[in-house]
Amino acid sequence: MDIAVTPLDPADDAAAHKACEIMAAAVAADIPDFPPMTEKRFFGMLRHPWPGNSFQHALAYLDGVPAGYVEIGLPQLDNLENAELELAVHPDHRRRGVGRALFEYAMGVARGLGRKRIAGMALEPLPGGVARDPAGGAFAEAMGAKPALQEVRRRLDVTTLDHEALDAMLAAARAKSAGYSLVLWRDATPDDLIDDVAYLDGRLLSDAPMGELEWEAEKIDAARVRANEAVKSARGRRQYNAGARHDESGRLVAFTTIDSGDLTWHAFQQITLVEPNHRGHRLGALVKVENLRFALAHEPELRVIDTWNAGVNDHMISINEAMGFRPVDGWQNWQLSV
Repeated sequence: MDIAVTPLDPADDAAAHKACEIMAAAVAADIPDFPPMTEKRFFGMLRHPWPGNSFQHALAYLDGVPAGYVEIGLPQLDNLENAELELAVHPDHRRRGVGRALFEYAMGVARGLGRKRIAGMALEPLPGGVARDPAGGAFAEAMGAKPALQEVRRRLDVTTLDHEALDAMLAAARAKSAGYSLVLWRDATPDDLIDDVAYLDGRLLSDAPMGELEWEAEKIDAARVRANEAVKSARGRRQYNAGARHDESGRLVAFTTIDSGDLTWHAFQQITLVEPNHRGHRLGALVKVENLRFALAHEPELRVIDTWNAGVNDHMISINEAMGFRPVDGWQNWQLSV
């Protein structure tokens, strides 16, 4: 067997289509209930990278046949000692050394750029949950990585929503949130909220449980928020946002986002943040339930929403489960020194 790893230029249509086919086949085999990897989504991610990051890509060929793909994420504004790894091998070509070749290539790139750590995720089953092939975690362990933080994906089936339970959640939240006003917006953040959104967004990695994962909080300002919004727009994503404004100060002190794209049946529940000095007023429940209904009003074909929480984030998990989110599978963050 001959394995060759070749850098991929995002502008190379032929190579990019090969990478997309590999990713689509891997997702279909490993996470059959997950949104399929469409060309629109893959090419959007490939050609519209997140601001403040650079990415290197490569294809692995097994006896001349495209068999694997790797993306190496390299933060440029913070976490300058870290690299992120996303690696996929086509199901038809697994257990033949392709993954190891891609991993060694990625390690060489990270080492050559002075990165000290590399991190990636692997699926794992939950007790009593759906079956998941543990091969990703076994591969990470074989490469010398250590589990650093388990996240759990939960899914909300919006076709079976308990609207009476949501009404009760909202009533309880409103009773505790006197002195705060709800703000709703789609896509671009209003100018009068942009600085507060940047501040809250920047708190995400410092407030959320991070386990053993060595990842510092990102430096977020208004310009970076706008740059991220431009990328989402270029990728064809739609954003639904709800925030809580503190009436006395006029500051936005909580917000949440639901993200939708080319698959109109699916969305992701993204960031939810409450400023620490304003916790205890049920603002998290308030913005999440209001935003769910806001998104549903504009996305009539939406059927399911996926979200992730660190396994130890009990408070946010309790809100999600009260809304109807249910555990599906585990997503373990693995990390190793380069």
